[in-house]
Amino acid sequence: MGAVIELDDRLGAARAHARDWARDLRSTALELDRDPDTVYRCLDNPAVRHLSTMLIPAPWLPDRTLIGGYRFDGMTAMERVVFAEEIAAGDAGMMLASPGASLSGVLVDLLADKEQKEWFYGRLLAAPTWTFFALTEPDHGSDAAAMGTRLDPDGEGGLLLRGAKRYIGNGARAQVGVVFARDRPGPLGATAVLVETGAPGFKAEPIPTIGLRGAQLSAITLDGVPVPEGRVLGRHLSPTRRGVWSGVQMFNRLRPGVAAIALGIARSAHDYVTEQRGSLSKADRLRWERTGRRIDGVRQLIWQAAAIVDAQPANGHLASAAKARAARLAEEVTLEALEYFGPGARLTQPMLDKLIRDARGVEFMEGTGNIQRLNTFQGLVQGKLDSD
Repeated sequence: MGAVIELDDRLGAARAHARDWARDLRSTALELDRDPDTVYRCLDNPAVRHLSTMLIPAPWLPDRTLIGGYRFDGMTAMERVVFAEEIAAGDAGMMLASPGASLSGVLVDLLADKEQKEWFYGRLLAAPTWTFFALTEPDHGSDAAAMGTRLDPDGEGGLLLRGAKRYIGNGARAQVGVVFARDRPGPLGATAVLVETGAPGFKAEPIPTIGLRGAQLSAITLDGVPVPEGRVLGRHLSPTRRGVWSGVQMFNRLRPGVAAIALGIARSAHDYVTEQRGSLSKADRLRWERTGRRIDGVRQLIWQAAAIVDAQPANGHLASAAKARAARLAEEVTLEALEYFGPGARLTQPMLDKLIRDARGVEFMEGTGNIQRLNTFQGLVQGKLDSD
């Protein structure tokens, strides 16, 4: 690990404000876990309002509300991880349930032309708008090479989407999103398109989940969904700079943020024990303090991964290491927290039970631990990571 990173005044202000916002989220966390539609009643929460306009660049939102005297639009990985940890420490479910550009926004920033950005950002600014990002399929997972969803000509100058996607966050509540499909064979055949959920042939249904229920993971069916030619992302770029390449770039940029969500869950469990069990024995107190230092250490790893991605977007190896480490930490800390409340703690401490389920859910976001370890290993072999 490199030198210790300290936040500057700007990011320090972001952290302080996000931490204040997160306190309000805790009061609705269990309610959202029971009923994902709770998010509709929380649109005035400062954290939700901020998330609804994140990833909208300055040219499309020049009069963004300042926070602590600074402008924050979430266009850097470092900024995203600072907000993500604090908001997730309040409630990771609400963070993922909130309207906003989310994953689709990163891909729009990478691939969209000016006309497409005007349309996409215009939709988000007109009213609270949920978006979705659809890559994963029921039979092929996120393997772009095996993707079965097709994008075919309709014979009249347009295109039609046919296929199915699974485990798509906010799919059943979104108004617009991005779908990956195949328009030709071979490695350059993957294409991303902008889709409106009100289009004919689009159907999305929620999938029951154990954790992160606010995200309302969904199954999407695409039965001849019409797509205008102008909604094909990257149409002005070479084939090598869209499709799978863009997906890799997007995941590199987002993984530090997913790691920060896991860290926020771990910290929430740590804070819960500290607040609810103030009279720990000396041995338990020392043990819990060591856990706190582990959380601090993983935070440094995440910040370093974010700094590298901001400087070198193609280098996501440390981001993979951070995601794998943070997801494991979240599971370990939430389970360890139960031990301080005795037998039956999952029944008597519903908030801890929720945190445990949410921590498990993060493992499957943006690639499981095995995928992250493979990517980390490639970085080591290629000399892009320090073996220390």
